[in-house]
Amino acid sequence: MSDQNFKVTIDNITVEVPAGTTILNAARQIGGDVTPPAMCYYSKLEGSGGKCRTCLVEVSKGSEKDPRPMPKLVASCRTTVMDGMEVKSITSERVKDARKGVVEMLLINHPLDCPVCDQAGECHLQDLSYEHGTAGTRYEFDRRTFEKEDIGDDIQLHMTRCILCYRCVFTAEQLTGKREHGVLDRGDHAEISTLIGKHLDNEFIGNVIDVCPVGALTDRTFRFKQRVWFTKPVDAHRDCPTCSGKVRLWFRGEEVFRVTARKDKWGEVEEWICNDCRFHKKQASDWVIEGPSKVSRHSVISQNHYRGAVEAQPELVNEIIGKSPKLLFDIHSVSDVNRPEVDLSKIEGPAHKDDFLPNQKLEGQRKLEVGRK
Repeated sequence: MSDQNFKVTIDNITVEVPAGTTILNAARQIGGDVTPPAMCYYSKLEGSGGKCRTCLVEVSKGSEKDPRPMPKLVASCRTTVMDGMEVKSITSERVKDARKGVVEMLLINHPLDCPVCDQAGECHLQDLSYEHGTAGTRYEFDRRTFEKEDIGDDIQLHMTRCILCYRCVFTAEQLTGKREHGVLDRGDHAEISTLIGKHLDNEFIGNVIDVCPVGALTDRTFRFKQRVWFTKPVDAHRDCPTCSGKVRLWFRGEEVFRVTARKDKWGEVEEWICNDCRFHKKQASDWVIEGPSKVSRHSVISQNHYRGAVEAQPELVNEIIGKSPKLLFDIHSVSDVNRPEVDLSKIEGPAHKDDFLPNQKLEGQRKLEVGRK
């Protein structure tokens, strides 16, 4: 890659990046809503990208030397920037319409498994459909269905949920060096499989679960045991002879329900971990706890986990949104629902009837009926 830097403008925001940088990675330097979504691109996997088309953008100016716009929308994960290039992402109606179409296509065969899927709450397809999709579908035909398949001792494949992003294939090819699965057939018959029923047996094969953006590859040691938003993510490490040993533990109370690799703000693995750490170290005593994981407050996983951080810096929140947020309002001091000495957000487990004040209206009716009798 050349040492030369290029200036590119994305949604009226200019950033300077090295030559050879893709539009997607340039947008990630800006961050926020400007960054196109990506379901198949993975920065740590060579050859990834260009499959899902969710990162389409409009290039309204090719470069300073050739200012002509590109006639079609381009995949930002595969298109490199040019000096003086101008790109439209969320400011383009063409892009918004195209992303709705892509989401509709991805959901054509994707089942409505969210109520029972272990990926719910951290599914990139859920986020994509919520942010860029439509409320309904025009598809009236039968969806593709596949039988569930155990492709490893601790990995189950739900091909019905797969969107063919190829991430798991690239991970097995490049990380383990021993790939037993791949994409079979073509077109609407294409599917992920091991062809002759081989098991994925490799020390690092569990990482295919972390790279999967949907619930197609699931951890059999975690399936149906807990909803992710009920757990508390904690960073931890151990002296592992096989991998870095830096993981994220998912606690519910004192119990470790699952172990995953740590992920960055783009949902990509920071450091790969081995199967022993992932599947077999489910005791808190196996780990050195570092502290709570940093989770985006927009994530469902952050539910009830970021209140303290906001309360610690109320002046910062006030500066950002221009007023004191209702999150900091102590509703318990003025509420006519709960007992004054009970803070509903701090009690252990679900609220009980004893935590609430009696309904004054109902109490009045009861006294009136007693008086009539």
